[in-house]
Amino acid sequence: MDTLSYKTISANKATVNKEWFLVDAEGEILGRFASKVAKILRGKNKPSFTPHVDCGDSVVVINAEKIELSGKKWSDKQYIRHTGYPGGQRVQTAQELMDKRPIALIEKAVKGMLPKNKLGRAIYRNLYVYVGSEHNQEAQKPKKIDLNSIK
Repeated sequence: MDTLSYKTISANKATVNKEWFLVDAEGEILGRFASKVAKILRGKNKPSFTPHVDCGDSVVVINAEKIELSGKKWSDKQYIRHTGYPGGQRVQTAQELMDKRPIALIEKAVKGMLPKNKLGRAIYRNLYVYVGSEHNQEAQKPKKIDLNSIK
């Protein structure tokens, strides 16, 4: 046989290589930051990416309170939720959400960029967001990564 034959490599739970990364949100724009974090969580930055497998890495985000939004989004961007009761729709601006729970701003942005299925919910559990520069994942020895190196 004179032709080269390549086998398509499909990762599975046993063969995937997971790592821990530390990302600093200070001075970053929310949407651009969240899309890069979602790409790492999903595993799309790896050559062994398989769409139906959780082959992404775990990401620890610090300094969540120092994230930035461009333009007038602090006052114009709205987060809508419903209490479950009639007339229970509640609206918060990005600034109100940041004052109350700065972690939720990053979590909502990243979660919205993940698949809306069981795999997406499993991948979302690999995200850890903290206010300030201290975090509880020292035992995992996360590697500090510069998000500008990710395309």
